[in-house]
Parts: sequence; structure tokens; C-alpha cells
Amino acid sequence: SEPLVSEESPCSYIEGKNWRFTYFFALDVTAEELDIILSKGWRKFGMYYFKPVCRNCRECIPIRVKADELVLSKSQKRVIKNCRDVRVEFKEPDCRDEIFNIYEDHSLNRFGKISSYEDFHTSFYTPSCPTIQSEYYIGNKLAGVGFIDISSNALSSIYFIYRDEYTKYGLGTFSALKETEYAFSLGLKHYYLGYFIENNLKMAYKNSFHVNEKMDWDTENWLHEDLFVHIPPAQ
Repeated sequence: SEPLVSEESPCSYIEGKNWRFTYFFALDVTAEELDIILSKGWRKFGMYYFKPVCRNCRECIPIRVKADELVLSKSQKRVIKNCRDVRVEFKEPDCRDEIFNIYEDHSLNRFGKISSYEDFHTSFYTPSCPTIQSEYYIGNKLAGVGFIDISSNALSSIYFIYRDEYTKYGLGTFSALKETEYAFSLGLKHYYLGYFIENNLKMAYKNSFHVNEKMDWDTENWLHEDLFVHIPPAQ
């Protein structure tokens, strides 16, 4: 069936704008199918696949890192050094209370949101495609968890959560670097970061990962970061 289109509602990323999405629900998506979906700018939570189709706005730009060309900035090298004692494990999805507790802590401290177990489970443990999770341990304590999809050519970051007490470590940046490295170790070409939004601080950081490619919404071509030029649509 054809994807649906949502009603417009206030945008959570850019104040004063509205957003809307085209979306569909799917189960049993293969790694090959997922790679096509990702390459066309779609994102997902659980069974819900979506991409923005906002009027007169294209600020959400799909971005991915070339796994075999990862280049660390000075600040990223500092994060790697700061996290030298962090142990990372990649494993099959494993829903357990300590992970939901981190999700509650993360949602409350980062976004002021009260979380429900039902939403958590639906978003991250209703698998509709190949998926794994990354776990980050400081000492023997689980400090952060990444939720990752696997396509035939890429890893795709769905979400990353961490305990607020470990903010100083920079685990969000560290997780993206380690997951890009893991993609390379699996022989995959890309690591998808989601949408880069230049005018939103929580989304603009994604452009600090190099070498990256961004997708042109008009052509669906992916362009090297040095060649990509963002041209806002005519008002």
C-alpha cells in the first residue's frame, strides 16, 4: 500500500515551523530492503518508517558517515581519550529493566519527559528488520545503550541513551565513533546518523563526523560533504 501523510503539527526541531511526515508500517524488512529504504532518506522506530514532507522546509538532511574514511577531529580524539576505560559490547537485542531505567533517566534529564515502558518497548524492541544493540560499561555499571539497525551495506543509529551521571564522558559522540568503527569491522560501507539540522543544536553536531555524505532530497543522490550545497526551497 502507498505511504500515508500525517497532519501538520508544530515542529519539535525548529521553532515557528510545522512538520508533517509520510510514513508506513512494516514487518520482516530484509537487510537488502532496509538498505534501499535508508538510501532514500527514510528513518524508523519499531515498525514505523517515516520521512519529512514539510511545506517550504527541507532543513532535515539525511546524513551518513563513510565507515572506511572515518577521520577524528581534535574534540573527538579527546572524547576517545576520556572514554578509554569504557567497555563496549555489541549484542543481540536484550530488553531488560536496567535499560528501561536508563531510558527513563535520559528522557527526563534531556527532554523533561516521563517515559512509559510500552512506548519504550514498541520503539526499540518491536523488531521489523535486522537489529542489534551496543552497550557501554563504566566499571561494571551499564552507562549507555545504542539501538542500531543493520542493512546489507550499513549500520543505522536509531537512538542512543545514557545515564545523566555520565554526561562528562561524551558518550553520545563516543557511541557514534565506536559504531562507525564496528560498521567498518563488519565490512559495511556506511553509518547512518539520521537527520542533520543546521539550525538545531541537538541535530547540528552530526556534521562533525567525517567523512560524511548528505542526501539531496530532489535527486536522492548522496553527495560528499565538500560537494553538498543546501538550498532552501522557495517560500
